[in-house]
Amino acid sequence: MSKASRKENRERLKQERLKEQRRAKRNKLLTVMAVALGVVALIVGGGYFIITSQANSTGNLVAERLSGWDKQLPPQTLQEDGSTVLAVEDASAPLVEVYADYQCSHCADFEEANGELLNMLAAQGKAVLQLRPVSIFAAGGPPAGTNSLRAGAAARAAADYGKFVEYNQLLFANQPNGTAEGYSADELIAWGEELGITDAAFAERVRSEAGVVDAFAEYQQSGDQGDDSFLAGSYVEQILAATNAVKDRYEGPNAFGGTPSVYINGELYTGGIDNPIDLADTIEAASPGEPDTRPQSTDDNSPSPSPTANETTEQ
Repeated sequence: MSKASRKENRERLKQERLKEQRRAKRNKLLTVMAVALGVVALIVGGGYFIITSQANSTGNLVAERLSGWDKQLPPQTLQEDGSTVLAVEDASAPLVEVYADYQCSHCADFEEANGELLNMLAAQGKAVLQLRPVSIFAAGGPPAGTNSLRAGAAARAAADYGKFVEYNQLLFANQPNGTAEGYSADELIAWGEELGITDAAFAERVRSEAGVVDAFAEYQQSGDQGDDSFLAGSYVEQILAATNAVKDRYEGPNAFGGTPSVYINGELYTGGIDNPIDLADTIEAASPGEPDTRPQSTDDNSPSPSPTANETTEQ
């Protein structure tokens, strides 16, 4: 074999070894990737299984807590500031304040997860539940801000008929997308009728308040922060006042940071909104409390339309 032939053979063998090394390296990489993908799939699948199992477990525990409750609500007492207290007579139980905005999707989630259990605790005398509608979306204008205010004012009107809690549930169950106009006056009136509120004064009040909401939106867009007398006597004014009040009321670790917010005897609850069992346990372990608001007198509780709103819509 010539010197040139031997050199050629050595080069050929070298190239074959290099090809084999690259093939082995590629197979090793594919094996590692396959194992990694298997681990990811296991983690994701396992995580989904764990989350699903936890959700099912929580749901079962809630159902167990609710079993035997006849769904009868305790008395609803309208307060001077427009909030509603749900409690048995002379209840000696922790005060649970819930701040919510009807356009807030997290508030709808909170109501779905915790609403019924909170109502039951109030019915059993284990909680004094104070429901406080606010409008954190109002400052943003339409459509989310106007949706929020129309719903909040209508809920306040339903409270005049002792139906706040039931109406509150309907509003969250029918929450519109925040990017489109919703909670129309017609819808708000129809939901009241579903609950037996057939008094014409309710429908008139809802339409009147919707007019105030429109006027408020125009007021915001104009940039003229002068005369806001069109709000006087309206439930829209009451919702806006409640929103400002909670921002001023709490500070430090208890500062109001948005909706939903739950305060137990004045202390901010920091647990998850999707864990009703933890919330219920925290409430039951707390000491008794009482609202710092006063019930609205019977004389002041006569449903009537807002004259300022009527004047606004006629202009």
